This record gives sequence, C-alpha cells and structure tokens, in this order.
Amino acid sequence: MATTAPVVNESAPAAEYARLEERIIARDQKGASDVLYRLMKQGRPVTEITRETVRIHAPYTHVPYHQRLDDGIVKFVNNDHCLLSERVGLPLRSMIRPELAWLPMAQTVWYMPTGLDPWNQLIGKAPGHYTRLYDIKVSTTPPLPERHWPDQAPVRVEGTLRERLNHWLTLVQRGEVLESYRVFLGLMQDVPNRRHVLAQLAFAGLIDVQDRMWHNRSYTTGHKGYRARATIELGDAIGWDQAHDVLYAGVPDIAVGPRWYSCYEVGCNVVQNLLDGRDAELLRQEMPLTPAEEAMLVDVVTRQREFSVIDAVVALLKAGRSARRILDAIQIAAAQVILETGEPNNYSMAQHGYEYCNTVGWFYDSFDHPHRLKLLFVAALFINRGSEHQANTPGNGRRTIAPPPGSEGWSAREILDKLERALLALRADESVDLTAAYLKGGHDRAPLVQVLATAACKIGNDPHNQELGLCTLEDYLHTRAHDRDRLLLASAQHTAGHRKYGDPLEAYQRFAEAMGLDGR
Repeated sequence: MATTAPVVNESAPAAEYARLEERIIARDQKGASDVLYRLMKQGRPVTEITRETVRIHAPYTHVPYHQRLDDGIVKFVNNDHCLLSERVGLPLRSMIRPELAWLPMAQTVWYMPTGLDPWNQLIGKAPGHYTRLYDIKVSTTPPLPERHWPDQAPVRVEGTLRERLNHWLTLVQRGEVLESYRVFLGLMQDVPNRRHVLAQLAFAGLIDVQDRMWHNRSYTTGHKGYRARATIELGDAIGWDQAHDVLYAGVPDIAVGPRWYSCYEVGCNVVQNLLDGRDAELLRQEMPLTPAEEAMLVDVVTRQREFSVIDAVVALLKAGRSARRILDAIQIAAAQVILETGEPNNYSMAQHGYEYCNTVGWFYDSFDHPHRLKLLFVAALFINRGSEHQANTPGNGRRTIAPPPGSEGWSAREILDKLERALLALRADESVDLTAAYLKGGHDRAPLVQVLATAACKIGNDPHNQELGLCTLEDYLHTRAHDRDRLLLASAQHTAGHRKYGDPLEAYQRFAEAMGLDGR
C-alpha cells in the first residue's frame, strides 16, 4: 500500500521498495531486513534508501497524544524512534569500521516493524517494541497500523517572516496539529527564508521540555527537539525538493500534547530579569571557562539545587564567558550523570538529558536563532533535575574509576580488543575502566572513538540508543571542555549499561551473515 508518494526516483527499484514497505507494514523484521540486504548489495545510495524508509513509516509513527489517563492512572505514550534512528545512521557511517557502514541502516530497518503505531501498542491493540517493553498481550495476527494524523497540503499565510513564524509557533502552542503542519509546509515554500523556518522548528522542539522528573511517568523528555533535529538533518541530506515525507514524519508531532514550556519560561525570566534581556550581546561573548570555573559549574549542576544552578550560569555570563563554552561544561555534567547511573533500567533520565544538551549544542552551531541563550538555562536545569532524580533512585551512585591492574603493560590494541569484548558483553564497569586505561596510556584517541561508535552501532533492538551513544562521541570531537575525556567514559558506560531488549546482537549478527562478514 502506498503511503504518500510512491518511489520518487524513477531509477530506483520500485518493486524492491514496494516489497520493503509490505514487509515493514506486516511487522516482519526478518523479511524487511532481507529486502534491505538486497538493496545494499545492489549498491543503492544510502540517501535513497533513507528517503524510502522515511516514506514508509511516516504515516504510522505519530501518536494522537503523548499521555493517556486510564482509570485515574497516567500512562506515557512514547515518541517515534524510527526517525531518530535514521538521523543517526548517516553520521555513524563515517565513525564505525568501514565494512560496517551499512549497519546503522540495517539496525533502523530491523527496528522499524516494531516501531509502528506506538499508540495502539500501548493499549494492547498492536504488537511492537512497547508491548514487548511493558509485557502487554496482543493478538497474534497484527492489524494494519493506524494513521493518526493524515498528510496535508500547504497553506500560505500573510505577513512578515517574523509574524508568520510567530503565527506557526502559536498554532503549535495551542495544539492545532493539522493547521500548524499546513502552515509549516507553506513556510517551507519560502525558499530564501527556509533556514529561518527550520531554525524555528528546532526551537519549537527544544523549548518543549518537561519541568520535573521525580515520580513522573511521562519521563522521556526532550524528544520533540530530537525529532526536529532529525527532520532537519535528514531533509538536508536528502534534499528538500524530495523531503516532503521527512516533514510529514517530523513536523506534526511538534504540536501534539502535552506541551511543557514552564522550564523555558524560567530561561526567559532569568534573561530578562537578571541579564537585562541582553541576548544578542551575551551571545557574542567568546571567553572560555577556566578549568576551575568548569569544575565549579559541573559540581553545581550535579550536586546543588536549582537556584544555585541559575546563579552560577548567570555569574559566568556576567563575567564575559561564552554561552557555547558554558554549554560544553553542562555536557560534562550530563556525562557525569550517566557515569553515576547503575541499574540498566535507570538510564532514561541520564541518556535523554545528555541528548538534550547535545541537541542544544547542535542548535547553537547550526542556527543564529535570537532566543538560543535561554536554552542554556533549560539545559542546565534539565541535567540538575536528572542528577537529583538519579541520586534518589536506588541502584545509582558514584564509584571509583580505575584502570584494571596490569593494564599499564598492555598495548593500545590489546586494550581496545578487551574494551570491545566488554562492551558487547554489557559489562559497564569494566568497559569504563578499560576506557580509562586507554586514556591514561596517552594513546591516539581516534581508534578509541571508532571502537566506541562501532560497539554502540552493533547493539540494537532500539536504535535510538545508538543515537545516544553517538552524542557523547560527537561532542568529544567538537567540545572545548577541559574534562572532555569524561565524554568517552560516559559513552562506554551508556553503551554497555543501558537497558537492552531481547538479544541485542541479533540484528548485527544477521547483517554480518548476509553481508559475508566474520561477525566479530
């Protein structure tokens, strides 16, 4: 069955893509993967396969709302991970071992049949990832996935660019999903101003952040910012003349409720009341943090209360420090929260908090949005609340990180081989300690980054976790933080430690067999 437009590129193998769509809609992981392997062996371009897989899942990965209130109990209805997985697959290709370049896409397609229609999964009407996660019994004969938000035609509105962007954001805040989507499609037709429109999309996602965590059920906060980023990066990669399905997959959900803006309001009031509304001036500051200032901010964010966090960030900005470099320090704090996470089921706050900081960093580096300074406070408070949550959740806590005994006599290759085995065996503490041994030995960081990225990519069943593994590595390559090695330690911790589902290496092993690899 067609979703939006059938295969756009006439030279593409239409029959193969139709078969891929049929197998994904039938929720057949193995069958869909077999079709994908044929496309890979035919040498089809990765952007073409990405475009077609987005087209297939775009109608079926939305939800009508992100909460249900059944019999007085709040239930969280998760966000789509298919689009996030496709986004991360592109940069991962260049970071992992060359022979595994197609593995990120293989992980995406392996997951995709289980990611369709999460709303009906959560109420027991359809099988998939969330019925597996929550052990919900469903019929053995899966129904067709439901399309909760139909695609739309663009509508143009009058006014200046600022007025039109504000009108769209107002529709989002009011929860007018279809009208906001139509207006956004019309805004995208204004090609000279398209980057401003995309910046507003990312901004709308990043300001929608839940304002508390402790004893909340709706906890995977920050997802709308990640979805907006995925939409933008995939559209850039595919080409916006062929990216309508990317917009359909990524834009409507920005207005789906519930919507949380109170944390962003804190940033607005702090900038206005304590920093005199000097966004533009403060964003031009370029002075880095000293090592002592960075350590101070990490400690405040991870150990103290909300008002101390705000005071610390305000003081650094008043002292002339760069907002982007302050964000680097907040990312180090986020990495520390990951390192203090113990039980596999406890990673949600730590991993999503880190991804939020990574996404804000991308936003700073990609767009000159006038209100991005306020997001600095959202990021800092996000990590502060996550740290408090972790500190009060059993199974977490600080531990001593120490290279294994005798590791000073091991070669760099020996340490990396041991590290990859530990990562794939899900031994988190050992993985962190081996990473520490490699760092202490002063070895070249590039092979370490490749091993960490490759391990994150091999572990599947929910490929959003590959994106989370990549975030720390992306930031390591770009940060100017003094304690940047902590990001590599956190990458090892997260990859080995986060919750897995089923056999986390099944998709990798099937890929290796199909592509004639040795499975190492």
